[in-house]
Amino acid sequence: MSKLHLVMGGRVKDPRTLEFEDLKTIEYVGVFPDFNSAEKAWRGAAQRTVDDAQMKYVIVHLHRLLDPDAEPTASQA
Repeated sequence: MSKLHLVMGGRVKDPRTLEFEDLKTIEYVGVFPDFNSAEKAWRGAAQRTVDDAQMKYVIVHLHRLLDPDAEPTASQA
């Protein structure tokens, strides 16, 4: 299975959490085939909003959601 990663972000209610203010305004940066390319996209998105503490971007490991029983390996970062 491909190790798909989703990069998304938006304004959060509290910078210490992942509770987004408005799910309709979530920015979907993209879906990436490996962690390295997802991390590069995440860094770019996060850098654009570095001065806004209430903006947060995350990497979602879609492959783990699609196969939750699979054991993570070192290469599944």
